[in-house]
Amino acid sequence: MMSFVPLLLVSILFPAIQAKQFTKCELSQVLKDMAGYGGITLPEFICTIFHISGYDTQTIVDNNGSTEYGLFQISNKYWCRDHQIPQSKNTCDISCDKFLDDDLTDDMICAKKILDSEGIGYWPAHKPLCSEKLEQWLCEKL
Repeated sequence: MMSFVPLLLVSILFPAIQAKQFTKCELSQVLKDMAGYGGITLPEFICTIFHISGYDTQTIVDNNGSTEYGLFQISNKYWCRDHQIPQSKNTCDISCDKFLDDDLTDDMICAKKILDSEGIGYWPAHKPLCSEKLEQWLCEKL
């Protein structure tokens, strides 16, 4: 029983990262201001995010020596910093773990920087899976 008390205190003092598994329509609502950014439609964003992270904010993928975080699968090699690559360029000036919570504000800011620098080609799933026939990615509830 005594070991339970410190664990309880730690869980109160350091709450778990709030993760979110979005639905297509929830994500469409949150990302509506990104529609048209970099010439990319909202259905293209929704489709791409589905294929890279499954709409799950806590998606982490190891990718040939780097790690990609969150809905947008933002890499620690260039865009954010973590313990794995301390010499990261950290272009978005953010800790990678910030891409694992349910607040997408910082994710969207960094994704826009990526689009400005790399274009939609940064996300390889886009061209083969999300560049045409996008009707299924529309949400009628907007």
